[in-house]
Amino acid sequence: MYFITVFALLLMFLSIIMIVKPDYWSNGIVTFSRHKYFHWFEVISRLISGVVFVLFNKSTPYDLLILCIGYLLIGVGIGLLIVGSVKHRQFAVWSAHKFKSTFRPAGIVSLIFSLFLIYASTISALNN
Repeated sequence: MYFITVFALLLMFLSIIMIVKPDYWSNGIVTFSRHKYFHWFEVISRLISGVVFVLFNKSTPYDLLILCIGYLLIGVGIGLLIVGSVKHRQFAVWSAHKFKSTFRPAGIVSLIFSLFLIYASTISALNN
C-alpha cells in the first residue's frame, strides 16, 4: 500500500514536470534513452511496480482497477523485454519528438491519476 503511494508521489512529480516544462521532459527522455541502463531500468521498474500493484490491490477500495493497472504494468514490462533494447530506444526518441505537443495535456491527466492513486492507497489506511 505504501509503495503505491510512493509510486503516485513520483508520478505526481513527473507529471508536474511534463506540465510546466514539456520541452525539458522531451529532452530528458532522449537523454535518458542514451544511458546503458535505460532499457533494463524501464523493464525492471515496470515489472516490480506491476507485481506490487497486483499483490496489494486488495488493500485499496478500488482493488479491481489497481489489479488491472498492475497487470498492465507487467504486460508493458514483458512487451519491452520482447521488443528489445534497440527498438525500445528508437521508440523513446521517436515518441519524445513526435508527441512533444501532447506532453502538457498528458501531464494533466497523469497528475489527476496520481492524485487518485494517492487517495486509493491511503483511504483504507486512514479507515483502519
